[in-house]
Amino acid sequence: MNATNRTVVVTGIGATTPLGGDSATTWDAMLAGRSGVRPLEQEWAAGLPVRIAASVAVEPSEVLPRPQVRKLDRSAQFALIAAREAWADAGYEAPAGEDGPVDPVRLGAVIASGIGGVTTLLDQYDVLRERGPRRVSPHTVPMLMPNGPAANVGLEVGAQAGVHTPVSACASGAEAVGYAAEMIRSGRADVVVAGGTEAAIHPLPIAAFANMMAMSKNNDEPERASRPYDVGRDGFVLGEGAGVVVLESAEHAARRGARVYCELLGQGLSADSHHIAQPEPSGRGVAAALRNLLDSTDLKPLELTHVNAHATSTPQGDVAEIKALRRVLGDDLDHVAVSGTKSMTGHLLGGAGGVETVATVLALHHRKAPPTLNVDELDPEVDADVVRGEARDLPQGTIAAINNSFGFGGHNVVLAFRTV
Repeated sequence: MNATNRTVVVTGIGATTPLGGDSATTWDAMLAGRSGVRPLEQEWAAGLPVRIAASVAVEPSEVLPRPQVRKLDRSAQFALIAAREAWADAGYEAPAGEDGPVDPVRLGAVIASGIGGVTTLLDQYDVLRERGPRRVSPHTVPMLMPNGPAANVGLEVGAQAGVHTPVSACASGAEAVGYAAEMIRSGRADVVVAGGTEAAIHPLPIAAFANMMAMSKNNDEPERASRPYDVGRDGFVLGEGAGVVVLESAEHAARRGARVYCELLGQGLSADSHHIAQPEPSGRGVAAALRNLLDSTDLKPLELTHVNAHATSTPQGDVAEIKALRRVLGDDLDHVAVSGTKSMTGHLLGGAGGVETVATVLALHHRKAPPTLNVDELDPEVDADVVRGEARDLPQGTIAAINNSFGFGGHNVVLAFRTV
């Protein structure tokens, strides 16, 4: 099919997060301002400098059959659970096929992960050392592949238009959603299942992040550890889970009478080219991504009423993001409600963009901006209207929202959505 510029809409959502085992429970907890951060109870956590994390609220073993759990890395388990919910939420009762609801050659899947099957890799290396090569699982390679979650979701729904795995650290999930939109807009697919997943709560990643001074060490008050924009913020809290959406061309959704949550207007992309781990302090790269978004879509700054910010709770990153928003939006930023939902979910790394896409879609759909927890004293450099205390109503009429995701290596992704 020739390249087109088709309208892309969101017709299904799914999630499994530290706040709940599905999107509805997660959203209710966000609006209520509940934290999913808890102490790590595992024995291996006792000697770590960071002993807190935001683990999923519902274990995959409570949802998936045991034989399937054994053959899937935890990241793929999360992705499959979220994708199944999103697929059903979109009104699809069966995989694609000749007699199914979608032509499989017009169906794609784009599921990202920042780290992939890291727990499988580390656990199976322990098996190799302690029990010998014959005890290493024959499923190890398919489990540890970064494309494993995407491949399993693609198999689940029967996707044949393309199954892809963008890897851009903590921007991966958002980049997956943007890539999926381009698959539809360019005419490669009519429907794409897209999102991000991560499962990295393991002693090695935790120790490594802690030694980078990137994580909060507030072990005594887990629920207060993630504090975006607060003057006392000291780093992010590691989370896990997945968020997935079903995207469709507006024509395809209309033909089958699908319920539409909102329109996905497009994405803005850029790279900082500054440092492998530190954000560019002025927000130059983030501003470039936002300008790219505005230049490539018909989004008007006055339509923008909500931002689901990257807001990891790191001293430099939080301020750089706000500087970028102010640089591009100017006084229009004064009318934008900014939410930092990582204060509740922790930072899901490559899964963050997926979960926060779901949150942004629901914010528009329900016209509610979730609160940001633990902002006792707003950093004076944060020149923006941060939603604190309670969820806030968003205006009626046509409104838009953006979801920001940035990753180690200087990757910047901004997604824009609008009510329909």
